[in-house]
Amino acid sequence: MDSVAFNLFGIPIAWYGILIASAMLIGAVLALREGKRVNVDEDNLLDIFLITIPSAIVGARLYYVAFEWANYKDNLIEIFDIRGGGLAIHGGVLGAVIAAIIYTKKKNISFFKIADICAPSIILGQAIGRWGNFFNQEAHGGPVSYEFISHFPEFIQKQMFIGGTYYHPTFLYESIWDLIIFIFLMIYRKKNKHNGYVFFIYTILYSIGRYFIEGLRTDSLMMGGLRTAQVVSILLIVISIIGMFIIKVRDDRAL
Repeated sequence: MDSVAFNLFGIPIAWYGILIASAMLIGAVLALREGKRVNVDEDNLLDIFLITIPSAIVGARLYYVAFEWANYKDNLIEIFDIRGGGLAIHGGVLGAVIAAIIYTKKKNISFFKIADICAPSIILGQAIGRWGNFFNQEAHGGPVSYEFISHFPEFIQKQMFIGGTYYHPTFLYESIWDLIIFIFLMIYRKKNKHNGYVFFIYTILYSIGRYFIEGLRTDSLMMGGLRTAQVVSILLIVISIIGMFIIKVRDDRAL
């Protein structure tokens, strides 16, 4: 499949960009609906989207470039070319979280309440965005046999046939895992009694799946001899568990 969907006035429009933009739009609509349910001002949410979306893109790109600096140091202009991929979700979430913390602190709004509203949107966006990797034939795993790949739909088989070899469709594994998390969060959010729990459960569940899926990938960002995403996933799990414990203790004391 061609990574370019169509040309607009001579400019190639990639499926990757279309899917990322679609994920952001769908996520924003979902978050606005959730905001109404929990009585959060729509204008504040819109302001947060306008701030966090570009922050997420910048964070995702800078994170990726930082770990792939050797490929960019001699051609800095390439840093700004994100049409072909090169965005790291951990950097994107970090950029968005930092921007949201700054905004909510200035507006005296609960960051964790906003984070809980946005968590299902984030993971759904990730599930959609992974299909951009499918069109770019990236974020795949190691070689597999035809017998193994034959269990997948034909269009996935063809796209994972690269240079005469079939590869693990790890983008698909993560997309499915993200969708499962999304469904769980949509159910859990109505039962949640602690601001911050939905967000922390998102980070824990995503990190668990990412840790194992990352072990199959061939394009991992590296930190020394370790896969960066696996190290970050472990840290996020630990931080999230501690965060949930602190929130519970705080809320119990407030009763």
